[in-house]
Amino acid sequence: MRGARDGRSAVFLRYWTAATISSFGTAITTVAMPVLVVQLLDASPLEVGIVNAAQFVPYALLGILAGVYTDRWRRRPILVWASVGRAVSLGAIPVLWATGVLEVWMLVLALLLFGSFSVFGFAAAQSLLPRLVPREQVLGANMRLDQTDAAAQTLGPTIGGGLVGILGAPVAIAIDAVSYLVDAALNASLRVAEPRRADRGPGLRAEIVEGMRWTYRHPTLGPLTVSTHVWFVANGAAMTALSLLALRALGFSAVGYGLLLTVFGVASLAGASSAAAITGRLGAGRAIVGARALYPLAWLLIVMAPPSQIGVVALFIALAVQGFAMGAENSPEQLLWQTLTPDRLLGRTNATRRAGNRTLAAVGALAAGGVVGLVGDRAALAGAVVVFAIAAVIAAFSPLRFHPETMPPAFR
Repeated sequence: MRGARDGRSAVFLRYWTAATISSFGTAITTVAMPVLVVQLLDASPLEVGIVNAAQFVPYALLGILAGVYTDRWRRRPILVWASVGRAVSLGAIPVLWATGVLEVWMLVLALLLFGSFSVFGFAAAQSLLPRLVPREQVLGANMRLDQTDAAAQTLGPTIGGGLVGILGAPVAIAIDAVSYLVDAALNASLRVAEPRRADRGPGLRAEIVEGMRWTYRHPTLGPLTVSTHVWFVANGAAMTALSLLALRALGFSAVGYGLLLTVFGVASLAGASSAAAITGRLGAGRAIVGARALYPLAWLLIVMAPPSQIGVVALFIALAVQGFAMGAENSPEQLLWQTLTPDRLLGRTNATRRAGNRTLAAVGALAAGGVVGLVGDRAALAGAVVVFAIAAVIAAFSPLRFHPETMPPAFR
């Protein structure tokens, strides 16, 4: 028994390493992409919104189908080929820049392809994890992945800002593309027992309906899904307006923007590291509700901050609050989904909610780009505060508050 558990730990360690490498690459691109779009391509506010929305659009078109096929097919190969596809999609951007032909519409096409592969990759990754560790270790595994993401968001933006300053944004994006190839190679070597899945289930429509019913009608998970959808509208809008506010209105350099995201990462790491303790004390549902209440407060601080050094400090404080809340809530949220959902439905539920999340993030990004162009970044951020507050209210007045029992005994 111990040998089997040690074997599963070794498999998770390899999976974790792959996730770590790609997370650091993604954190670098988080700095490089806005610099490429805003400064090198001199995109308009609406074009910035379109670029930010592009990688999310495929979730609306492919998300639910990806969930069905993730439940039909083995999940490890899906994860591998999705990473290869993302590497190729991102790798095209620096190649186009080097040849002197890159334009905003080409960047949008590359990100549409990137998002298409991501739809399948994320559905497979979240559905595969419960097979890599014993059930009682699922929260711990999610917490370690969150800590890694937070660590990447802490160091990655600083590294990314330095790389952008030294090598340029396109080269920094190329590094992210390479990280996905390494991710694919590591995941290809995983040894994990997956059940033989039928190529065809009871029918595509029936499978889609079954996944959507569980996602939206479950007494606890349904309200959580709706609250998260609303949150993604707000976050898509807020992050679009933030890049314009920081890089144009406040005059942040690539290094300064990287430091801003580094503060976000440090706070996110603190939140992820505290997730088990917070969930053990409050329960998974209350931990999520508490985190959702922090977001409107953080962005309200940015809206009220003056365009001065005080405003810059407020920006850093607000991103720290945002980061802590995101780090603290993700593990209990994943715990709820992975423990309350049967394995045969994990692919569909993960992909269905992610499809809604990313689609609405695209809506938020596009709306913010338009609003900034018409009435300015502060008005766009004020609208985001209202939507963040709506997401918090939905969570607060749902059964999530009364669902503390999902905390595994090992973490209580």
